Amino acid sequence: MSLVAESTRIAVGVPRELLDGESRVALVPSVVPQLVKSGIDVIVERGAGEAAGFLDGAYEKHGGRLGSRREALEASIVVRVRGWGFDEDGDLDVSHPDQVVIGLADPLGSPVAVRAATELKLVTLALDLLPRISRAQGMDALSSQATVTGYGAVVFAAARLPKMFPMLTTAAGTIPPAQVFVVGAGVAGLQAIATARRLGAVVQAYDVRPAAQDDIESLGARCILLPLAPGDAEDRSGYAKELGEAFYARQQGLMAQVVAGVDLVLTTALIPGAAAPMLITAEAVAGMQPGSMIVDCAAERGGNCELTRPDETVVTPNRVTILGPTNLPSMLPHDASLMYSKNVAALLGLIVKHGRLALDEKDEIVRAVLVTTDGEIVHPRVRHALEEVRGV
Repeated sequence: MSLVAESTRIAVGVPRELLDGESRVALVPSVVPQLVKSGIDVIVERGAGEAAGFLDGAYEKHGGRLGSRREALEASIVVRVRGWGFDEDGDLDVSHPDQVVIGLADPLGSPVAVRAATELKLVTLALDLLPRISRAQGMDALSSQATVTGYGAVVFAAARLPKMFPMLTTAAGTIPPAQVFVVGAGVAGLQAIATARRLGAVVQAYDVRPAAQDDIESLGARCILLPLAPGDAEDRSGYAKELGEAFYARQQGLMAQVVAGVDLVLTTALIPGAAAPMLITAEAVAGMQPGSMIVDCAAERGGNCELTRPDETVVTPNRVTILGPTNLPSMLPHDASLMYSKNVAALLGLIVKHGRLALDEKDEIVRAVLVTTDGEIVHPRVRHALEEVRGV
């Protein structure tokens, strides 16, 4: 199917994000000129970019038009950072049939929003379903935001860890470097390794995928090789996939041995559409040294540590601090927004031609991110996930 708009120019609306703690904006002023040049009118809700450091005047200077929230939400295409704008009951403040909504929407874990989108006959595109292929790299919002997460996690931890990262030789003696263990060597994990190394820490890292060893070692970290046989740990899209309970049980036991000797553990292991794998048990935490810390970047999906509580600080009886931040990119909203905006602009360049909307479902990128259209769920994985929720 090919969906083409009739107007000669199409409008893209940029509303302010209303989710608690969300300070990013979906489009920044610097990308507006290229969109306007391609035949797209950009309507920005007043104040949409202020929390990220992008003032209204900058949008106007670059060719955008400021408007009310309603005006931004009535555009033919609405771009968001998180979700498609639905509340917990599936209600949307403004919409119209065939309106295109783009964002990081977690459709595999958001059945209410997906069903609401079909009822309103919205055309929804989920950037979190983007395939990891060379053509899609410029649109890869998960990777761009994971880069911010990896950096932010280390800085977040460095400000709270009761010791310094680098080795220092002073008149008072030599201070040994912090020992850091990074679990998961995807984009976030690799950025965490690089950042911790730049701060002077001694870094070890682990990933279930054997192919990650070269990436870990290329950044100067030691790769922890656990004597396990996980088999095929990646799906066809290049993301980690869920493994069996027996595998996780063995992994947890071996992980406990490693975390007992480090100062900081950063966990980044996620599986699309599923709860985060629980890798560090309460028993493992009990074996860690006093004053050590865990920053669980998978907290929003349940966490990689058994004791993690989303957006809370947990201090155990043996004085291990566990932090569960759920939105680290929003702590660095300027650059996170800049990167995300470029991802969105790249996708708009694919689906808008000469000021007209053209969604070609034969294109593998469009097919991968298109979730609903014409009142139907057209994405096979999302449809299957909802059938499982309903028990079909």
